[in-house]
Amino acid sequence: QVQLVESGGGLVQAGGSLRLSCAASGRTFSTYAAGWFRQAPGKEREFVAAINWTGRTTNYADSVKGRFTVSRDITKNTVYLQMNSLRPEDTAVYYCAASGPYGNIPKEYDYWGQGTQVTVSS
Repeated sequence: QVQLVESGGGLVQAGGSLRLSCAASGRTFSTYAAGWFRQAPGKEREFVAAINWTGRTTNYADSVKGRFTVSRDITKNTVYLQMNSLRPEDTAVYYCAASGPYGNIPKEYDYWGQGTQVTVSS
């Protein structure tokens, strides 16, 4: 069993930066791929970024490529999402997820955090 807790969300002006953290409990987390998803009001949950269990392979949605960076610290059982050059359209609740397979589809992930709100003002 894996439990995930996100933190680091908040209100930021367009062009600013935030770093989200996802702290995991459970010894098996280091063997899981991890992903970040987001959901804006009235919209479906969408893929943002994913990282495989070694941390050597990453994948990004086209909308965030070049602006967001996903990383993980196995020693701290934590996954990060560094978000730069934020835009108002990045406003959403951001969720961390973990699973065995490495993918960009929400149903592929078995464990989810509670989410953290990111609001980008124009």
